[in-house]
Amino acid sequence: QVQLVESGGGLVQAGGSLRLSCAVSGSISRFDTMGWSRQAPGKQRELVASITSGGSTNYADSVKGRFDLSRDAAKNMMYLQMNSLKPEDTAVYYCHGERVINVEGARGQYWGQGTQVTVSS
Repeated sequence: QVQLVESGGGLVQAGGSLRLSCAVSGSISRFDTMGWSRQAPGKQRELVASITSGGSTNYADSVKGRFDLSRDAAKNMMYLQMNSLKPEDTAVYYCHGERVINVEGARGQYWGQGTQVTVSS
């Protein structure tokens, strides 16, 4: 059973930084895409950043230039470096990934349990 476990959330002042980590049980290289999404109270979940198996990254406009997604295949880890944090970045952050799960080509999505990030003004 594949599991994704986030860590690194917490309380930080505006302008500060946090680094979220996502530990993947099994090989991270099997995932075609991985990413970080967040959900603030009363709001829909939004994709913050994503990375393909080829290493191409995409970011939401709201975090471009401030957040950086990276992964370490050797450690089966994915990271989200968050700089210049703003109160509007406050949310539960989830790591997730998608990959083919059987020979018929069916795809499965896997999500972590989430980690809270709170940015105070």
